[in-house]
Amino acid sequence: MSATTTAPVDLTPAGGGTSGASGPSLRRVVGLARANTILLTRNKMTLAYALVFPLTPLLLLLASDRGDVTAGIGSVTNVLMLGALFPVYYNLLSMVVTRRDELVLKRLRTGESRDGELLVSMALPGLVVFAALSVLAIGVSSALGQPLPSNPVLVVATVLLTAVTFAGLAFWTAAWTRNAEAAQLTSMPVILLAVIGSLRAVLPEATHRYLDLTPGAALDLLSRIAWFGQDQDGAALSFADSFAAAGQPLAVLLGWTVLAGVLVRRSMRWEPRV
Repeated sequence: MSATTTAPVDLTPAGGGTSGASGPSLRRVVGLARANTILLTRNKMTLAYALVFPLTPLLLLLASDRGDVTAGIGSVTNVLMLGALFPVYYNLLSMVVTRRDELVLKRLRTGESRDGELLVSMALPGLVVFAALSVLAIGVSSALGQPLPSNPVLVVATVLLTAVTFAGLAFWTAAWTRNAEAAQLTSMPVILLAVIGSLRAVLPEATHRYLDLTPGAALDLLSRIAWFGQDQDGAALSFADSFAAAGQPLAVLLGWTVLAGVLVRRSMRWEPRV
């Protein structure tokens, strides 16, 4: 599932200006992000994986009793997990590797665009899709009998921090991915890291303290706390208590974000591997 390049798209952002000025800088980011979004929409398979596939866990609610919270927690968590893994992580990984191998990144770096602007512009389409999926999940799950998020503030924080975490992991994975085809293999460690954390409940208790440090486990717990107002054991949480309960999983995601940022800073490749 790599980004398509069948038709040329002008990746030169409109509205140039003095490098470092906030206005021109924002225009460059928006212009590049728009071009990357066009490329995403031109690949129908990638678009389907980004917009349709992550919502499929909600179909499980049709087969469960209306208002079944256990089914709701599983479905919503899987929507967020797939949203983080596909439109954010895998799509960005494929995009970075493809642009690098086609010398697009090298060419853009010779212009006014700064490295940070290039990274943000590539990540933005997936982040916007992930946010849209989260909003759709609220509407669809509510229509199927699930409660509205009990703490919308934490839901927003969870979506934003999860998106930034997996975007950082995508840039890091790209550093040691030789080409777009190899991304199917090099992405496996991060996908496993995400999925195994969400399986915490069915794995031996001795592994829980280690699994709690994975981004998947943090996302699973945060969706339970922020959306359904329950702690890890299923006990009800008040609005105020949910903030305290969310501290540990938020710290885990933040830690992964910082780690990914450090790794990207040290290992990001802007030219093809030799």
